[in-house]
Amino acid sequence: MTADPVEGQAPTRCGFCAIIGAPNAGKSTLVNQLTGSKVSIVSHKVQTTRARIRAIAMEGRAQIVLVDTPGIFKPRRQLDRVMVENAWAGAGDADVILLLVDGRPGLTDEAKAIIAGLPVGRANVILVINKIDLMGRERLLEVASDFGAAFAFDRVFMVSALTGSGTADVLAYLAARMPEGPWLYPKDQVADVQLRFMAAEMTREKIYERLHEELPYASTVETEGWEENKDGSVKISQIIYVQRDSQKAIVLGKGGQSVKLIGQLARAEMEKQFGRRVHLFLFVKVREGWPEDKERLRNMGLDV
Repeated sequence: MTADPVEGQAPTRCGFCAIIGAPNAGKSTLVNQLTGSKVSIVSHKVQTTRARIRAIAMEGRAQIVLVDTPGIFKPRRQLDRVMVENAWAGAGDADVILLLVDGRPGLTDEAKAIIAGLPVGRANVILVINKIDLMGRERLLEVASDFGAAFAFDRVFMVSALTGSGTADVLAYLAARMPEGPWLYPKDQVADVQLRFMAAEMTREKIYERLHEELPYASTVETEGWEENKDGSVKISQIIYVQRDSQKAIVLGKGGQSVKLIGQLARAEMEKQFGRRVHLFLFVKVREGWPEDKERLRNMGLDV
């Protein structure tokens, strides 16, 4: 379903904004803030976003499709390489490229490497400096000046994605830069992802929250079964893949307590987001080398 201009109203606009940046810059938090809904998983750990996720933000007569990309970093394995390739691919055809940076460390070598990959001379490449609530004014102006000297951004915005400060200005700018045309999605849709994928992401988020060290990066979640029940509830079966037996033991926990708690938290999140009762069943399996398995990467929503 799309929307067409109504006589007497401004024409509808619709386009794409790719959000790129280093891991943990706050891309997912910004996407959730701009859409007003929880679309991407958020964690204090880096590299939580793995696939390109399309979120939909509305501003007046404009529909802005936000492409939340994986963080851009130096890849070390197949999963890393595919994530970085997907991040840059997400920026390729976008109407606006938004580089989001954590302003506190300033113009780091990591930020310089990303800037080096930006298309020179292209219109609508903007910089959004995040986490200004944790910075002083003088430091903020210094950082803005350094980034402005490194690349000719069309606009520079200063925001706190966490509190929402400054994000309304970003949304207004994006809306004005979207080309005229019909909306691609219904007005009340907030993401272009399958519910099976979203459910897997919710469980993965709870793994990030509950487990520590390197385990979350050695695990992935796939929704294997989705059964609709007559009473309106849904039965969801998911597999948590890890790479070693020792990791499986950590996920399960003593007497299965850890995976049970993860399941309880994930189920509560699903019921909140889906607005229905959820019966969640989690299974933990060992699959060595899954980050190098193209089938697993495709199931995670990555273009291989």
